[in-house]
Amino acid sequence: MSLDELDDAVERTYRDLGDGLAVDLDRETRHELAFLTAALDPEDPDEIVRRAVHMFFQTAVDTGRADFHLRSGFDVTYDEYLSGMTYEEMTGAPNPPDNDGRRYQF
Repeated sequence: MSLDELDDAVERTYRDLGDGLAVDLDRETRHELAFLTAALDPEDPDEIVRRAVHMFFQTAVDTGRADFHLRSGFDVTYDEYLSGMTYEEMTGAPNPPDNDGRRYQF
């Protein structure tokens, strides 16, 4: 797979999601959402779900989990997705250099 295929998959999924998303909640998730809604008192429980998606996204990017899945499925990284170019297109080198400082710290 490639960067173009990832772009197409993201755009297709974005369209498929539309403006609303119906999610069935299991008992544990419903309880956790009820607790967070009571504790944080948002105007709408949907705000808690939006925050959860943002947090999960950031965690996946920060820990390298997103890169692992992107590399496995599309042979690109999140940085390559953001720039719109693969590392090879940017530098002419086939692979990123080994980073002794490790980009992602666990």
